[in-house]
Amino acid sequence: MTGKHDKRAGEGIDLPFPAPSGLRGKQSVRATFRLSRQAIDALSIAAVHLGLKQKSLFDHLIEDARVLEHIAREVGSDPVDIAVRVQKTFVLSRRSLSILERTCRSFETPRDALVEYSIQRLLPIIEKEKEKHRRRKTLLRKMGKILNDGHGLLKEAEADLGQEDPLTLKLQNALAGLHSATEQIAVFVERCEVMEKI
Repeated sequence: MTGKHDKRAGEGIDLPFPAPSGLRGKQSVRATFRLSRQAIDALSIAAVHLGLKQKSLFDHLIEDARVLEHIAREVGSDPVDIAVRVQKTFVLSRRSLSILERTCRSFETPRDALVEYSIQRLLPIIEKEKEKHRRRKTLLRKMGKILNDGHGLLKEAEADLGQEDPLTLKLQNALAGLHSATEQIAVFVERCEVMEKI
């Protein structure tokens, strides 16, 4: 929904003003939920792997009112059976929080339960990422072996051809690039290890 139109001076273009209600809905607010550690980790991991801010992902999960209502019908008023809950504050849009609270009231569903089950929709995505993560670890080990073999080859080239030979220098450059890439991938793989806990 938009407000009045504005004709920019000298351009003759009729532009709509943004509606104040729409802008207010985009405002960031903080809300605290009591969730399972699995749900908290799932949201964080999915955001990293999808290249999204956690707020954007949270909003995406909550703003689809039809899906939220479907989850609320399934959950009902039964509490989620979680042995240990962790209190966590999230940033989300005012619109998302409004939809969440309205749905909770309409279906008499606990807010934490609705958020918990909404986040669980991410688990199939994370399962695919876990499989890719396992493959990355295997390939990283193979890269390490290639790098190790490459250093042996470099020593051989230095002994046979000398350190200033064009082949030796090219091999040094190639190994430097492979070493840098291997280190960067190792850091990424290490950062993703938390995925194995889900």
